[in-house]
Amino acid sequence: MKIIFKNNIKEIKGEVLFVSLNYKNQDEIEKENGQKTLYLKCDEIEKMNRRKLFLLVRKMVIMAKSVKSGKICFNFKDFKFAKIKLSNEELAEIIGTQFDFANYEFVEYKTPTKEDFNFIKEIIILGTDSKIQKAILKGHTIAEEVNKTRTLSNTPGGDMTPQILAQKAKEAIKNLSVKVIVLGEKEMEKQKMKAILSVGRGSDEESKFIIMEYMGGKKGEKPIVLVGKGVTFDTGGINLKPSNGLLGMNMDMSGGASVIHTIALVARMKLKKNVIGLIPSVENMPSGKSYRPGDVIRSMSGKTIEVLNTDAEGRIILADALTYSQKYNPEVVIDIATLTGAACVALGERASAIFTDDDKLAKDFEEVGEKTGEYVWRLPMWEEYENEIKGSLGDFTNIHNKDSRYGGAIYAAVFLHQFIKDHKWIHLDIAPRMTAMQGENLANGALGTGVRLIYKFIEEYK
Repeated sequence: MKIIFKNNIKEIKGEVLFVSLNYKNQDEIEKENGQKTLYLKCDEIEKMNRRKLFLLVRKMVIMAKSVKSGKICFNFKDFKFAKIKLSNEELAEIIGTQFDFANYEFVEYKTPTKEDFNFIKEIIILGTDSKIQKAILKGHTIAEEVNKTRTLSNTPGGDMTPQILAQKAKEAIKNLSVKVIVLGEKEMEKQKMKAILSVGRGSDEESKFIIMEYMGGKKGEKPIVLVGKGVTFDTGGINLKPSNGLLGMNMDMSGGASVIHTIALVARMKLKKNVIGLIPSVENMPSGKSYRPGDVIRSMSGKTIEVLNTDAEGRIILADALTYSQKYNPEVVIDIATLTGAACVALGERASAIFTDDDKLAKDFEEVGEKTGEYVWRLPMWEEYENEIKGSLGDFTNIHNKDSRYGGAIYAAVFLHQFIKDHKWIHLDIAPRMTAMQGENLANGALGTGVRLIYKFIEEYK
């Protein structure tokens, strides 16, 4: 999408859909003297807030696409609502981000029609100054990386293996100041990463451990370490998922995808921070080589994991990655994963679950979630929960040791905490926000959750 800034409407040439806010009961598109105008419904101005603003900006794009308008024009000042306390730059960044976010569709596997795919190709914005323009373009850059994350996550599992994900990580940071190291299974053996290797053992595809290093901060400054789950397809392993649970499991590497493109975004924006990305990547497949229920795995940390269910594999690979993160003497560790269906049961589809024993960290993420539209909700992680993951054969079980159907997201977080207890850490379970839901004015499929949230946290972190 091309963004153009103009001073007045007379400078605009060609067929354009003009957008104006409509304080009536419905969205309308009118044509007068050959000129189309979209009157965008905005009848509750007194109730307008940041959340509704996100939807309104996206709706502008969706409505324009519905009438096959490739070029739209609007006045920036029309979206300046007195009730929402935003600076011009904050509003501009939101607009720049939400436009591209709404314009995205995953069409890589569709055969083009004669009319081709319907995307907004050009946006003309009136009423801006240099600071507003810079902020809009910043939002545009953020959305580009979010959309690249969505494409990675949407890619079918047959075309997205650990090896391919590692290659995509290298492509994502081409010409950027990021170093990428990929460990294969032999290197992981030397690092004693038995947890990652055990989960990936059932697949014909080699497991990988992807390391991304961006050192934009001061030398010796403690880095922020991002850890992303990279299960490129999750069958459940020996505990095979039911048929309706297998669809969408190509997206079980969404956390890893978000780490890749958050690092790329940090580098593109040249933040003066040190940021590390770690992505353990495997396929969880059933075969004669698969790890089994009842196996006891000695992780990189030396702690042992008693496997009660092979479909709780994400937390097992993250255990080794969290242990590896401590090599960097991190300032804070953030892990992100489509980890549990239980988080969806708890929160529905509107917020990701967060877990931490650091109240300030939780508050920071809640505030950043509201700013970016990637909403989060904190769930408890009390010490008492640890009793339910103590093993009889090993140190910890990878699910509730009584196979309870309650509190699954909490027990997953408590399990992870055992491998990162001495560091500032937060866990994001993004399973509820893996895909778009109806009414969000977004295309079906992956959301790229985590990129906006974590990037903004890093940008503001002191």
